[in-house]
Amino acid sequence: MAELENPKVMTSLITFLSSLLQRVSESNDINCQFQAQKISIFHGLSRPTITIQSYLERIFKYANCSPSCYIVAYVYLDRFAQKQTSLPINSFNVHRLLITSVMVAAKFMDDMYYNNAYYAKVGGISTKEMNFLEVDFLFGVGFQLNVTPTTFQTYCCYLQREMLLMQPPPQLTTSSLITSGKSLNLHLCFNEDQDQSSHQTQQQLAV
Repeated sequence: MAELENPKVMTSLITFLSSLLQRVSESNDINCQFQAQKISIFHGLSRPTITIQSYLERIFKYANCSPSCYIVAYVYLDRFAQKQTSLPINSFNVHRLLITSVMVAAKFMDDMYYNNAYYAKVGGISTKEMNFLEVDFLFGVGFQLNVTPTTFQTYCCYLQREMLLMQPPPQLTTSSLITSGKSLNLHLCFNEDQDQSSHQTQQQLAV
């Protein structure tokens, strides 16, 4: 998507994704007081002191991956959240999920990318832990890494629409394609199976 090459658009996207993940984490932090949740390898013993926005900005600064990777990473996080309902994104795991999703997206999308040891340094974790996180994340999304152009465009349009509603940046344009996905559970509920079986069939977005 050409707009992603605009530095101002990417800055706005990073800010919005950080805000979205912050709201998701805070909401699930509250929910965990009333619902049992599994503890996974992504969970830290305590909440990281670095904010989600600062952490994502650090990843953006040092990962040097293509802008599309951040959209794909968001798709992966959405898939993870939908498949691993007992492992909701919260303030104890969001940082590790972020660095892992971006790394996996870069490996899948880009011709050239940094190795796990480099991403581990960017994320402030050990290479051994980064390796374990990658494997668990791949199993968590069912190894479904392919993102069709239609799926990519759907998520882009959703993010554009939400960004315009929150803080309209003049560089962005909107599309007629919108979604009614709920931000606080990170789900777009996009029927990707149908998209893969027939690219000519109109995409279905569930409320």
